[in-house]
Amino acid sequence: MTAKKGESGQKRRPAQRGKSKKESLPLSEQAYIAIKDRIITLFFAPGQYLNEASICEQLDMGRTPVHQALQRLQAEGLVDVVPRKGVIIQPDSMGQVIEILDARLVVEPAIAARAAEYGRPEDVEAARAILDHHRDDAHGGGRIDAFVECDRAFHSKVSDMSQSRILGDFAKALHERSIRAWYLHLWQTLDTDASDRQHRAVLAAIEVRDPGAAAAAMRDHLSGLRERVVLLQQHAPKRVPSHAR
Repeated sequence: MTAKKGESGQKRRPAQRGKSKKESLPLSEQAYIAIKDRIITLFFAPGQYLNEASICEQLDMGRTPVHQALQRLQAEGLVDVVPRKGVIIQPDSMGQVIEILDARLVVEPAIAARAAEYGRPEDVEAARAILDHHRDDAHGGGRIDAFVECDRAFHSKVSDMSQSRILGDFAKALHERSIRAWYLHLWQTLDTDASDRQHRAVLAAIEVRDPGAAAAAMRDHLSGLRERVVLLQQHAPKRVPSHAR
């Protein structure tokens, strides 16, 4: 089933993930997560100009944690901090999205293979529960937010199963950049049912402890996504979806 567009003319709300857990984090980390969520979900649009004072006001935080968060986000290529002028939200071009997916194609099949080696039965059941829990919202109603949350949680769980913190950190950073591509471009071609089947193929290979099959299933999943980005780059108009304006 193809995802539906968001409601026209409504600005996106910033994501709300794990609020109680976030509140126990240092303020700079809370600011980093909050600003990054706003960038990924297009609450802060590509090319938008902001100043630190307005961000501090939105987050109800002081300048120091917000400034530290922005420095981290600049290092990740998500913002450009211009001294005495403000902050510009950096766009991701289709070419950059393809580069991100190329990197994921290197990292995530290796993670899936390790998950097949080291994942425990209870981990497999937890990953299946993630897919089942989100099936109605993400794979039935075609809601982009529900799909993104499911996709994020599933890939994170597979990374956890790999028992490789280094690979997991790489994968998380790349996946977070990929999420913005869903909101910017891929909502136009999102097939949630196909994604669900691909996720379950990865999980099935992990469950039977077949590293080669798990890596191949993950590679197929990401390759299909890359092909869609290439097609969009060639044919689709470049525009921000109405639900993000």
